[in-house]
Amino acid sequence: MGDMSATLSDARIVTPDGVHDGWLTIEDGRITHIGRGQAPRDGHDLGGRTVVPGFVDIHSHGGAGGSFPDGDPGTAAEVAAFHLGRGSTTLVASLVTAAPGTLARAASVLADLCEQGLLAGVHFEGPYIARSRCGAHEPTLLRAPDVAEFRALVKAGRGHVRMLTIAPELPDALDVVREAAAEGVIAAIGHSDATYEQTLDGIEAGATVATHLYNALPPLGHRAPGPVAALLQDERVTVELINDGVHVHPAMLRLAMDAAGADRTALITDAMAAAGMGDGRYPLGPMTVDVKDGVARLAEGGAIAGSTLTMDAAFRRTVREVGRSLVDAARMASLTPARVLGLDGETGSITVGKYADLVVLDEDLGVAGVMKRGAWVRRP
Repeated sequence: MGDMSATLSDARIVTPDGVHDGWLTIEDGRITHIGRGQAPRDGHDLGGRTVVPGFVDIHSHGGAGGSFPDGDPGTAAEVAAFHLGRGSTTLVASLVTAAPGTLARAASVLADLCEQGLLAGVHFEGPYIARSRCGAHEPTLLRAPDVAEFRALVKAGRGHVRMLTIAPELPDALDVVREAAAEGVIAAIGHSDATYEQTLDGIEAGATVATHLYNALPPLGHRAPGPVAALLQDERVTVELINDGVHVHPAMLRLAMDAAGADRTALITDAMAAAGMGDGRYPLGPMTVDVKDGVARLAEGGAIAGSTLTMDAAFRRTVREVGRSLVDAARMASLTPARVLGLDGETGSITVGKYADLVVLDEDLGVAGVMKRGAWVRRP
């Protein structure tokens, strides 16, 4: 954490209530003042660059050639550092379907990094998902929801398990959703063939997030609306969206954002090892992924297998390709996902009293600087 007092001046500051030309001060890692116009004292002149809150990515499997499911602490730290350099000051590590022992070991390793402040939690994407919608998950390792197994996985994570993706139509799934809620773990509906009604049952049981909306779910239907309609309509649910130009058409992004609003939309990367790397072959848990022209697909079957996206690119596309304001894009990339994690009192917006988790953007909305808790990670 930064232990100095600092002033950032000549900045275009994106706050929850608008975009302001001005300055802000930081003391002991937190924002203490936000002002307009000329700063009252000399500081770090940002030359009119835009400052947004640090990005909060609640769904990422890897990057920089490394993968969280590998369960290697050094690799996981490198992945976290890579995404931090791209502006993700808060990052949840996502695992994929694997054997119980493999998941428990990976959760324990990642819990160590959470305790070091490098990660904000662990996300189990699977193994309780629908075979028909398993995507880049090994189908032979899928299994029926099991409360006892889930409790053991939560125990392995030592209080750092933040989310579980589950298909609510599976046997005993609602019992696991209820157990997740009791354990303080977010239940997310995804990789599911649930009907509209089964999805509502999952929400009533305690599910509050939609894992990468549209992807690995049945499409919207006018007679069989399916899970997408239920998830978009329910005010208790926050929907994840992957905005990489591959997973979801811009028109469908606009549809979801219009329906859910910025307060219920969380941009995610769903990044895998190839993020920040070139084309080639990469692992994703037990699966093998080929990346061509930046698009990740399973080597066998060709299903989309995560992304090569980073949050800065998701933010940029949301403004330029989808047409959202800087304020709404910042809310979807930072404040809304922070609220999902229960961290919105500490981060997620440029607000007095919160940590100075900041991203400085150039005129092309590229990352020029990154600050975490008042310390420069990447100095503009």
